[in-house]
Amino acid sequence: MVQRRAVTATLAVSALLLTAGCSSDDGTKPTTPTSSHTTSAPSASPSKGAPKEPAPPAKGSVEVVRTVAEDLDTPWGLAPLPEGGLLVSSRDQGTITRIDTESGKKTELGEVPGVAAAGEGGLLGLAVSPDYASDHMIYAYFTSESDNRVVRMLYDPRKPEGEQLGAPDTILRGIPKGTNHNGGRIAFGPDQMLYASTGERYEGPLAQDKKSLGGKILRMTPEGEPAPGNPFENSLVYSYGHRNVQGLAWDSKQRLWASEFGQNTWDELNQIRPGGNYGWPEVEGKEGKPGYIDPVAVWSVDDASPSGIAIAEGSVWMAGLKGQRLWRIPLRGTKVSADPQPFLEGEYGRLRTVVSAGGDKLWLTTSETDGRGSPEDGDDKLLELQVK
Repeated sequence: MVQRRAVTATLAVSALLLTAGCSSDDGTKPTTPTSSHTTSAPSASPSKGAPKEPAPPAKGSVEVVRTVAEDLDTPWGLAPLPEGGLLVSSRDQGTITRIDTESGKKTELGEVPGVAAAGEGGLLGLAVSPDYASDHMIYAYFTSESDNRVVRMLYDPRKPEGEQLGAPDTILRGIPKGTNHNGGRIAFGPDQMLYASTGERYEGPLAQDKKSLGGKILRMTPEGEPAPGNPFENSLVYSYGHRNVQGLAWDSKQRLWASEFGQNTWDELNQIRPGGNYGWPEVEGKEGKPGYIDPVAVWSVDDASPSGIAIAEGSVWMAGLKGQRLWRIPLRGTKVSADPQPFLEGEYGRLRTVVSAGGDKLWLTTSETDGRGSPEDGDDKLLELQVK
């Protein structure tokens, strides 16, 4: 494997925190549910008196099993299909493509109408309906000319290539948009509710304003309504005080974790509690201020700029953009149990999205064609990893 760039700095990590954050992808400031769904929110923390949870080994490993597909254009969202294969969104082209994970064959489903790609905005997160077997719905988060929004579309693979997406049904509109800080990750939780991360478009006060959809993690029904059990009455807001969350994942105890871009000092990994205030713009990183929830771990901009996360083998796996590495963060309950470890440093460039492939396998996309990388032949790539 050819090393893309020489590593010029020595890493120093500690068991409690790493070092300091980032403001955007490159770490610089820019010039009512159906009866088939459960309704309670996932638990936020272990029950009192519960036995102590085991921790994974302090040290892990990553093996790149193979390159599944190449020549992807600004890949952002990544969603496994129940019948096999992966859906990937192109941020700048506004298209969704299916990748056969055995052969690497790419089939374009079609272009999502209304996408207005600019800066960090465009066609971002993807999710597959929890009732996909019966409704064949795909959800997408994208930037339009006026806002960020969430839509759902019927996917019909029997139709010709490029014509497999139905007209988008907008379930949520009015999420603040900006050149940067658009959030964009969506995922269905173990409660079958849809979660969406939003950015504050460089307007910090939006993150503390519970009436604004910016700088939040939102929780909604598949129809886009406030989910039953949300912490604030008649509100989509699940947690607030966020700057720009781009990673969402649940652990085996149904606890939600999120990665977040900081500004100049600290990038963060947070364990999300319903109604929690994560501090931005009043707090960045671990300050221990009353009323705000501190992150579980923090990183410097050069080491992270985190985007997607996944959980496998007892650890959070966090993709780094400017950091150009994959972080392993071993957990015991809601705490980091050992020093986080970096893998793939500089080998594939910027890393955008990581999702579980089941067991000890992960899917990982690179992000060299996003305007901040240095694309080489074959970029961008989808990789299959084996981890422990």
